[in-house]
Amino acid sequence: MKILLIGGNGFIGRHVVEQLAHSGHELTLLHRGTKRFELARFGREIVGDANRLSDFHGPLSAVAPDVVIDFILSDGAQAEALMNALRGIAGRIVALSSMDVYRACGILHRTETGDLQPLPLTEDSELRTKPAYSPEQMEAGKKIFSWMTNAYDKIPVERIVLSDSELPGTVLRLPMVYGPGDPLRRFLPIIKRIADGRKRIPLERESAQFRAPKGYVENVAQAIALAATSTKASGRIYNVAEETALTELSWAELVARTMRWNGEFVLLAKERMPADAFSDGRWEQHWVASSVRIREELGYREHISREDGLERTIAWELANFPHEVPAAMFDYAAEDAALAYDSVSS
Repeated sequence: MKILLIGGNGFIGRHVVEQLAHSGHELTLLHRGTKRFELARFGREIVGDANRLSDFHGPLSAVAPDVVIDFILSDGAQAEALMNALRGIAGRIVALSSMDVYRACGILHRTETGDLQPLPLTEDSELRTKPAYSPEQMEAGKKIFSWMTNAYDKIPVERIVLSDSELPGTVLRLPMVYGPGDPLRRFLPIIKRIADGRKRIPLERESAQFRAPKGYVENVAQAIALAATSTKASGRIYNVAEETALTELSWAELVARTMRWNGEFVLLAKERMPADAFSDGRWEQHWVASSVRIREELGYREHISREDGLERTIAWELANFPHEVPAAMFDYAAEDAALAYDSVSS
């Protein structure tokens, strides 16, 4: 198949490129050229801004892709522009979305009110009617993801991609993705504390019990490649996630075992935690998501175990500690004070 990948040179995309190339597909990568990725051995590239696709009508027509995978759609306007630019040129669009479309996300982040959403979340679960994130969370996200816009919302992206009468689409709702190169560095707070020799690590009691969908990056890339190359995926929405969702405490314990740490995780009430160590979410609203559909319809299975994926992630983190970290994130004096208070009060 001829496959065009838009923004596919990042954390997830490079694994999708490798997997598709190894399967013999003809690849073209459209990107801005700000991240170097050796595509020469995989296919060809078009250097340009994905927000100006109409400027590349000639090159895109020459590619005539059977499938387009867009990794960086942020809002409805971008989705409209994508469909307009590729209608009559491409055979199908695969749009990467997020589990944050579900109302459960708004309940967790307190942007939505009401009863807790039933679990597990399926592709037919209720969607948000309000923003997924607070303004502060949006600003933080934009500093990490250069493609994220002020109007970020995957719900209109999904609607536009799936409703075109001439250009069919597929939507993948991705989980919290971990692995080497993770821009969010999800496990760094635990890994660094263990590497720094901390013997006791405080965790906020409620958030430690929170369960959310996760996926190792190469496994998530496998799901994307599978959906892109399967005609069965046309017009479908798929959740992508590991079959079981661990609590945050269980993830921390798995990191500890992998690093052979013999310390103790101490669960504290949020009022006893250092000020920068927790967020005020409705942690009882879990994000446990079902990935039964993609497993049954497309035969998706993870080829890398959770343990192996986490081991690779930890090795990368240990070799790539950031040069600077927010001081409040690793305020060990404040943690020691909180732990000492807990020991006295108990």
